Amino acid sequence: MQKHQILWADDEIELLKPHILFLEKKGYDITPVNSGADAIEQCEQNHYDIIFLDENMPGMSGIETLSQIKAMRPNLPVVMITKSEEEYIMEEAIGAKIADYLIKPINPNQIVLYIKKILDKKRIVSEKTNSSYQQDFQSISMAFGDQLDFKDWAELYKKLVYWDLEINQTENRSMIEVLEMQKIEANVNFVKFIKEHYEDWLNENEDDRPMLSHELLKKKVLPNIKERETPLFFILIDNLRVDQWKTIEPTIAQYFNIAEEDTYCSILPTTTAYARNSIFSGLLPLEMSKKYPDLWLDDDDDGGKNNHEAAFLEHQLKRYSLGDLKFSYNKVIHVSQGKQVFDDIHNLMHNKLNVIVYNFVDMLSHARTDMEMIKELAADEPAYRTLTQSWFQHSPLLDTLKFLADKKVDVVLTTDHGTIRAKKPYKIVGDRDTNTNLRYKQGRNLSYDPKSVLAISQPERFHLPKVNISSSYVFATEDHFFAYPNNYNHYVKYYKDTFQHGGVSLEEMIIPIIKLTAK
Repeated sequence: MQKHQILWADDEIELLKPHILFLEKKGYDITPVNSGADAIEQCEQNHYDIIFLDENMPGMSGIETLSQIKAMRPNLPVVMITKSEEEYIMEEAIGAKIADYLIKPINPNQIVLYIKKILDKKRIVSEKTNSSYQQDFQSISMAFGDQLDFKDWAELYKKLVYWDLEINQTENRSMIEVLEMQKIEANVNFVKFIKEHYEDWLNENEDDRPMLSHELLKKKVLPNIKERETPLFFILIDNLRVDQWKTIEPTIAQYFNIAEEDTYCSILPTTTAYARNSIFSGLLPLEMSKKYPDLWLDDDDDGGKNNHEAAFLEHQLKRYSLGDLKFSYNKVIHVSQGKQVFDDIHNLMHNKLNVIVYNFVDMLSHARTDMEMIKELAADEPAYRTLTQSWFQHSPLLDTLKFLADKKVDVVLTTDHGTIRAKKPYKIVGDRDTNTNLRYKQGRNLSYDPKSVLAISQPERFHLPKVNISSSYVFATEDHFFAYPNNYNHYVKYYKDTFQHGGVSLEEMIIPIIKLTAK
């Protein structure tokens, strides 16, 4: 193993000889210097892994030395050593981005601990993370054989997301292939669970059924809304999976307390046209199509399928005797629209309820399919999460949230469905009126192998509208996507490893819903 190179600058360096000998016996190479000027000269000529820098040296002070070293080597970790605990000294050092600081007198073991903390942290974290996941692996696998309800599945999925995020932050990611296999196994078993229970959830009042899309506003947004002294903002970021939420959570947590973190179940198909319309109408798709035929568009109808969300919301408010509630609805597709909402936010504060739908993540997932550049930027789940995080940190949405936090306004944040990285093609044949979604098909005369799909021959039992008397639905499961036999190889090459939605998977159906209260 290559020795760590350490520079130690102290005007009393001779008195530290026992410390240096101790560290050298531990396998570290130490370069001792007795002034800030010598430390800077050594940094110009050599590479070091870490610097220990005395704050109180004659001539050039430790703070002055630190500034020059950081200008030259901004990523080099520097530990400041000081006798003083005065606040202004600490603030100057922290402002100059020290890695840490030590208060004199120090002992050799302290130094070793700080070296490990700073230089060996990644290795230690990697080893601990991999070891901890190995211990958890067995309990997760054993859980697949238990009689799990939706809440259990949600907790298990969040555990898999946790390990996904943790392992992908380690240096060697040595357990990532094992985790990927376990995620596949989890989805295989989750699909069995959905096949067994989903129809009953829609038709019977099971005690352990999850909250579904059409119940979201009724249960999480509308209760006590009239009595609120401040407005409530309901923000829906489409396609936001649990792992993407966990990626943007640290930024949001700077301004809000996470008062409640829950999950609900997206209805099928897990698409914007069905799931999001269901949220705003408070109805399942079949009921929407019957009750509001002027607002509902079937798969084969021309036009945007989500152009009437505000009207659906208005009808739902009236059904719950909230027709006089002052509310707003804004859909953000472009950055300019997000800025417009932010510019108008003072006016929105006069409403009891403000709904903002952010379409960016949906656009990102489709762009990833259609644009080679986005494919390169979002080559896998970690990259996709990073892209989402980067968008969020530079979006008007974050500016809006900062404003709301400052005004002590509560926010309910959620999504309509998730996405899954589609890896395995699945042949299906349909007539020319069959819809184009890669994760579900609706039409007549659908021909497919029943393995690895959820087939629905009686759509009304699943509260789905029938375009024709013989219409049926077929949902892709796990990480499959539908491909037609015609031009099959081209089709597969084009869509493989793209993020899709509409079918049955943990990623698409287990949805985060978060209540935020300002700090």
